[in-house]
Amino acid sequence: MIIAFLGTGLMGLPMAGNLLKAGFSVNVYNRSVDKTTALARLGATVSPTPTEAIRNAQVIITMLDSAATQEQVLLNTAALSQCLPGSLIIDMASIAPDTAKQHAQLANSYQLDYVDAPVSGGTKGAQEGTLVIMAGASESDLLRAQPIFTALASNIIHIGPVGTGQIAKCANQAIVAVTIGAVSEALLLAAKGGADITAVREALLGGFASSKVLDQHGQRMIQRNFTPGAAAKVQLKDLNNISTFARAHNLQLPLTESVQSQYQQLVDSGREDLDHSALLLLLESLNNTTLID
Repeated sequence: MIIAFLGTGLMGLPMAGNLLKAGFSVNVYNRSVDKTTALARLGATVSPTPTEAIRNAQVIITMLDSAATQEQVLLNTAALSQCLPGSLIIDMASIAPDTAKQHAQLANSYQLDYVDAPVSGGTKGAQEGTLVIMAGASESDLLRAQPIFTALASNIIHIGPVGTGQIAKCANQAIVAVTIGAVSEALLLAAKGGADITAVREALLGGFASSKVLDQHGQRMIQRNFTPGAAAKVQLKDLNNISTFARAHNLQLPLTESVQSQYQQLVDSGREDLDHSALLLLLESLNNTTLID
């Protein structure tokens, strides 16, 4: 089986690497060619264009930054017409649920199958092959994708038909964003009160407030390590998708809307490429204080 992997950024690079280590033949394409060098050393075929990457591939995986980029790279007439009939497209990035359905319909019109399979677990999970995959797919398409997913994830959940994987991802990102905001506020509260924030975090990890966000991003905040695992601009994109979906279904989500506004301010301040845990920096600015003096 030949896999075309389109998009080798923060998440795509280690994911493509794990497929190579699992023994798959992988064609890779990325707009910035330097991000494919490490994969070439692992045995990947680096393609200069998306068309070259997909031409002989039975499976095409996209891990691109937005739906607009997907449409520029793959989901267009010029590219889809070059795919092998019956090929399986697996979109592993996060896009709006309705857009995933539209992409599936377009792929199907070219006799191609489609799975939306966004992931959770960040760069750490991508590197370790322990991602959670939230799949929107038919049973038969999910079965085809299973050997690939096994090389990338420790947990593969079939959410339902195409589009529902992206709905699950929206739910995931709402929880992540709100929790990052809550952890930022809690640590600032503790610091302002004169408590040892390292000890506070340790105590909270032993009770109901424990979460991966408190564990991993709380540590990032204390260490002031905002090297991106997931960039703030990507978090905002996901929150915008959630907001659009909520409005279409007459849902009021005040917590999500509040943190969406905060991420918009963070991005507008020029910090869009920092890790999404850098929301702390906005809250520090609003309060004219810092977590650590």
